[in-house]
Amino acid sequence: MTTEPDRKQPADRSTMAEKFPRGLWVRLIIYVAVGHVFAAFVYLLFTLGAQNQ
Repeated sequence: MTTEPDRKQPADRSTMAEKFPRGLWVRLIIYVAVGHVFAAFVYLLFTLGAQNQ
């Protein structure tokens, strides 16, 4: 039985997905989304507060 020789990956082929685990990307996206929702809520509060003066 013959096997193919080991083919090494080029060093420049490493991507961000290979450097960080998938769970970290999921948490990062969730934190960014929740942060934007919270910022929009605070912006809404300030906007409504300015109209009531």
